[in-house]
Amino acid sequence: MIPSTAGGPLAEQSNALLAAIVESSDDAIISKTLDGIITSWNGGARRLFGYTSAEAIGRPITMLIPEDRQDEEVMILSRLRKGERIEHYETVRVAKDGRPIDISVTISPVRNEGGTVIGASKVARDISQQKQMRRELQEADTRKNEFLALLAHELRNPLGPIRHAVKILRARTPSQEELQWATGIIDRQTEHMTRLVDDLLDVSRISRGTIELRRERVDVAAILKAAVEASTALIERSRHQITVSFPTEPVYVEGDLTRLTQVVANLLDNAAKYTDPGGRIWLSGERDGDSAVITVKDSGIGISSDVLPRIFDMFTQAGMSVDHAQGGLSVGLSLVERLVKLHDGSVTAYSGGLGKGSQFTVRLPALQRQPAQERRAAIQAETVNHCRILVVDDNQDSVDSLAMLLGVLGHEVKTAGDGETALAVADEFRPDVAILDIGLPKVSGYDLAKQIREQPWGKDVVLVALTGWGQEQHRKRSAEAGFNHHLTKPVEFDVLQQILAAADKCLPHRDAATR
Repeated sequence: MIPSTAGGPLAEQSNALLAAIVESSDDAIISKTLDGIITSWNGGARRLFGYTSAEAIGRPITMLIPEDRQDEEVMILSRLRKGERIEHYETVRVAKDGRPIDISVTISPVRNEGGTVIGASKVARDISQQKQMRRELQEADTRKNEFLALLAHELRNPLGPIRHAVKILRARTPSQEELQWATGIIDRQTEHMTRLVDDLLDVSRISRGTIELRRERVDVAAILKAAVEASTALIERSRHQITVSFPTEPVYVEGDLTRLTQVVANLLDNAAKYTDPGGRIWLSGERDGDSAVITVKDSGIGISSDVLPRIFDMFTQAGMSVDHAQGGLSVGLSLVERLVKLHDGSVTAYSGGLGKGSQFTVRLPALQRQPAQERRAAIQAETVNHCRILVVDDNQDSVDSLAMLLGVLGHEVKTAGDGETALAVADEFRPDVAILDIGLPKVSGYDLAKQIREQPWGKDVVLVALTGWGQEQHRKRSAEAGFNHHLTKPVEFDVLQQILAAADKCLPHRDAATR
């Protein structure tokens, strides 16, 4: 028996198979007239849009189109009448429950036996996941760009005061006060840049917004002083007058001094940028109940009411005219808000409008005063004056500068440039504290630490690793070698002083006979 190709069993089987394929497809397969009336509706359409066949067939296709996209159907029908096929058109449609759905749709004209277009078939695919992935990739790219902008912004900030201090030192022979002022600036800003380099080593942490804070007890007055120092160059260049009001009594917060200084410095920089030359800036700190309040106010161009609600968004600029357009990517205020939130605080902005200046208020949880603890810390700091310290490093400048600094502070210091020499010096010198580089020639710092521990006099020596290697595996290895502490270069001298203060042999009640 020869199967029929017109209307016989084979055609019926083929039609049934095609219908089954259409019905079981995950894609929404819909047909409509040239007037946009739905004529067929498969299972995929039911699952995607939520309407049953009975609810959809006979109704206009525009029931799936959002109000703001109704013109799309006019365009689609116009192209279909011309016999055009529309492929992979990305748009948004609305489900029965009102939920918007991202879809990719292909629409093909349906012709009769004479070739006349009498309708259309459309295949719609849910691309919500793909769109979400695309948005996440775009967000990741934005976060990367934010990070690069943030990095450039933060690295440039310390360079101003450093250059300012260097020019003062070069201009003439400085007085003792000027020397202390300039070297203090260079020291603090170099420490700031060191912190930024540390952050750069963990890019992923910053790009996720998870900046780690190094919390300590911080005096609000110290924050204000450091911030003014960081912003002085910009303020002076703009010929602004700044008035600083310190708290009438000590106010302390628990936080990261460098990061909190960034917060206030960024607010001062913002005030300087958006204030006409010769304007005024006010900076104040005070206690308000359980809060420490820092306020930065200016006589600048102000903030318009439409910008104010998003003033802390990334890249938002307050300038409204060409004269006040600012260079850079304007990440300062966004950074302020993020850092303040990390300190469990809040920051608010206020302006009476354009031309009426602006005011930013930072509120942080204030700590209770602890006079006894402060006195103990001061006494402990004063006792660090009689240590025997061995410094070992193959970098001559590094070992000489650290030895000189420790000597100025009253310690007795010996140095060595390699492990073998260091062990011989230590055997004669019998140090209380040994500060060892890890990457030494001949004998590594790890091996030198083990050899010191094996000596009868070496069991109680405080061993400090001072190295450029700061990952967890390096810290673990130094502990296994016998080190008490692991510091990364350049050394944070306050941390080293705390180590020296905690070393029992450094206390003045220990005389030479007990060594």
